[in-house]
Amino acid sequence: MEETIQLQVSGLIKKFGEDTVLNGIDLSVRQGEVVVVLGPSGCGKSTLLRCMNGLETPTAGTILLDGEPISAGDRNITRQRQKIGMVFQSYDLFPHKTILDNVTLAPRKVLKRPKAEAEADAQRLLERVGLWEKRNAYPRELSGGQKQRVAIVRALCMNPEVMLFDEVTAALDPEMVREVLDVMLELARQGMTMVIVTHEMRFARAIADRVVFLDGGVIVEQSPPEIFFTNPRTQRARDFLQTFTYENRRP
Repeated sequence: MEETIQLQVSGLIKKFGEDTVLNGIDLSVRQGEVVVVLGPSGCGKSTLLRCMNGLETPTAGTILLDGEPISAGDRNITRQRQKIGMVFQSYDLFPHKTILDNVTLAPRKVLKRPKAEAEADAQRLLERVGLWEKRNAYPRELSGGQKQRVAIVRALCMNPEVMLFDEVTAALDPEMVREVLDVMLELARQGMTMVIVTHEMRFARAIADRVVFLDGGVIVEQSPPEIFFTNPRTQRARDFLQTFTYENRRP
């Protein structure tokens, strides 16, 4: 069976002034594939996701979703962005709105869905992440892990074709990390196409169909997780993984 390329990045260059953050990225993401992007801080991981979602305009190169170009300056960017959900490290929930209002606002305002339809969808998704009983609560009443699960539901309520996750557990206490990762693992099992930036190595190994290692704005290596984590092809990747091995052995 022929594999469908859902997201295609070709020759992507992104500069901020004289600083080249991404320098010729070529990456294909198949439908239903989970791609985990790893690399040291400042290597361009978050910028790559922001370009994929049209939040940043590439200096050069193209990004295609289902064969259509994605560009922050395109008049169709709102429609395109609806197909690509993105969850950030910060939850960015509206503090003055209830959880139910937070997750139904965009479907009602952007997609023009009837209130009852948007709330029924929200109920299904909030129940899936164990937060339907918190629907009338406000963000300040939730833990960090609960707020991040709400942020994921908010993105899913737009019925995206692809989900992007940018270090979504970085701001969480260790005990809250698992509840967020469990939601993402469930999405992977259901066949959601995902591109995930994370520093959670065990999670990356468990969820990835493919690991992409980024350094200095270029893809240094990409391979299945069982190869990347046991026998990386490049010395740079070996050095990177050794850092995490060292951290795990500290008393």
